[in-house]
Amino acid sequence: MIDVQQIRELIQLMVENDLSEIRVRQGETAISLRKAPAGIQIAGGLAPAGMPLVMPAAPALQLPQAPVPQTAEKPQDDGLVPILSPMVGTYYDAPDPDSEPYVRVGSEIGQDTPVCIIEAMKVFNEIKAEVAGVIERILVQDQQAVEFGQPLMLVRPK
Repeated sequence: MIDVQQIRELIQLMVENDLSEIRVRQGETAISLRKAPAGIQIAGGLAPAGMPLVMPAAPALQLPQAPVPQTAEKPQDDGLVPILSPMVGTYYDAPDPDSEPYVRVGSEIGQDTPVCIIEAMKVFNEIKAEVAGVIERILVQDQQAVEFGQPLMLVRPK
């Protein structure tokens, strides 16, 4: 198993040596890191050019494409902005099982408002809205597995 510290060290090696891709295999565990092309959309923002992305290793690995929400079919979604998952993991709507959810439908949010947690590799990542507005729809359920680029919520921007 490759731990988060090893991933950070690999990313640092990529940055220091201006590498565009690196692949590592330890036993049956494999990891592949590739720099994001300029303009890749993550969690409502743009990834800086050359930012390494962590992706599972696979034959003929290609950068995952973020799904496009089907807003054309539903007129009520017109003008809504999705909050996208920046990683593969498990979605949690609250900081712990005894707490209230970060947001609900109708919650007003700012760009720095935490909206959920995504757990990946036993690391709990607090996800910020990166858009100001009102939560119109929550598209995933607590403890649901989510994919990179998957829409989590729809926000009516202010």
